[in-house]
Amino acid sequence: MKYINSLCFALAFMLSINTAISSGDTRKVKEPSIPVSCITLKANDKNNTSLIQNAINTCAKQKKIVSLQPTSDKIFHFYSGPLNIPSNGGLLINNKVILSAIPDPLLYDNGSKKCGKLSSSSGGCNPFILVNNSENSGIYGNGIIDGQGNSIMKGVNKTWWDLATEAKKKNLSQNAPRILEIKNSKNFIIYKVSLKNSPNFHISTNNVNGFTAWGININTPANARNTDGIDPGSSTNVTITHSYISTGDDNIAIKASNKSTSHISIINNDFGKGHGMSIGSETYGKVNDIFVSNLSLNGTTNGLRIKSDISRGGLVNSIIYKNICIKDVQYPIYIDMFYDKNAKGNKIPQFKDILFDSIKVLTQGKFIFKGIKGNNIQVKFSNVNVKKGSSFIMENVTKSGTINENVTGNNCPSYKIK
Repeated sequence: MKYINSLCFALAFMLSINTAISSGDTRKVKEPSIPVSCITLKANDKNNTSLIQNAINTCAKQKKIVSLQPTSDKIFHFYSGPLNIPSNGGLLINNKVILSAIPDPLLYDNGSKKCGKLSSSSGGCNPFILVNNSENSGIYGNGIIDGQGNSIMKGVNKTWWDLATEAKKKNLSQNAPRILEIKNSKNFIIYKVSLKNSPNFHISTNNVNGFTAWGININTPANARNTDGIDPGSSTNVTITHSYISTGDDNIAIKASNKSTSHISIINNDFGKGHGMSIGSETYGKVNDIFVSNLSLNGTTNGLRIKSDISRGGLVNSIIYKNICIKDVQYPIYIDMFYDKNAKGNKIPQFKDILFDSIKVLTQGKFIFKGIKGNNIQVKFSNVNVKKGSSFIMENVTKSGTINENVTGNNCPSYKIK
C-alpha cells in the first residue's frame, strides 16, 4: 500500500511538473524599443519637479515620452520631488544623466505626517516615481535614477538609511519612499536604466498585468536595510531579464497579499549582494506559475528562497528553478514555513510542485527545508549538484530525486547585458 501511495504521488507530481513547464509570463516578450520623444529637457543641477512633470503630461497626450539630456558643458543632474507617469507617457533618461530624488521627507509625505520618521507601521511616504492606473508607459535609457538614500534628509540630521538602521534597533518601522512603484496598471516597461541608493524598495508592483524589466542595473550597498531590488506583488505576466541586481535586501521578492501573483519569468540575470531570489514572505494571496532560469548568484546571503509562516502563508505551487549557478552563498536553498518563529494565525503555508532542475552550487553551504508537520514541502530534484561538505536540514519534506555532492566548475556564467 505504501508503494502504491508513493507511486500515485510521484505520478501526480510529475503530471503537475509537466503542466508547470509552461509556467512564467504568458506574453511573448521581446527587447523593448524606445518610444518617440516630444520634449527634450537639459540638465541644470536644479529642482526640476514641475518642469519634468508638465513635460510628461504634455507628451503622454501624444503617446510620446520626455527626453532628459546632459548639457554640452557637462551638467548631468536633474533634481526632482515625486513624479507621476500617466498612460502612454514616460521618460528617456539618456546616458550620463542622473535623475536624483530630493531628500526632503515633506515632499513624499502622503498626509500621515510620518514620512522620514519612525512609527509602529510603515507606509507614510509616496514613492519618488508613481505609476498608478496607467497603461503602456515606461522608463528608458542608459542613465541613472538615484534615490539618494545615503543623503542627509532635509530637516533631519540623518540619512534615509540611518532611519532604517534606527528602526531595526528600536523594533519600529521606517517611513521612507520607494524609487518606483507601479500599481493598478498594465504594460509598464523599464529598459536599460540604472537605479541606486533607494531609501526603501527600488521597484515594486501591485495589481499589475504586464511588467517588463529588461537590461536594468540595481546597485545599492549590502548594508542599506530594506532596499529590495524588484518586488513583483499581486501581479501577473512579469518578465525580468538581462539585468544585474545587488542590494541590501531581497534581490527579487515575489509576494502575494490580497491577490494572487502568477506567471512570472525571471530569466538571464545576475545577482550580486542581497538576500537572494525570494518568494514571500507574504504568500496568502497565492503564488503560482513561476519560472526562474539562467540565474547566477554570487555572494548573496540566500540563494533560492521560499519563506512564509502561519500569519501570512498560502499556496505556493508550480515553481521551476532551472539552470541556476550559486557561489559564495551561505544558504543556497532555503525553504522555510517558519519565517517568523513567533507568528500566530491560521494562514498555513503550502509549498507544492517545486522543481529544482540543473542547479550548480560551487561552494559549501547550508541547505534548509523546514515544513510544517502534516503539511510537507513537496519538491523534486533533477541534476542538482553541490559542493561536497555542505550540510542539510530536511524537516517534513516529500521529495523525489537526489542532491549530488559532485559539482564541477569554479565560476558562474554571466547573463546580464554587457
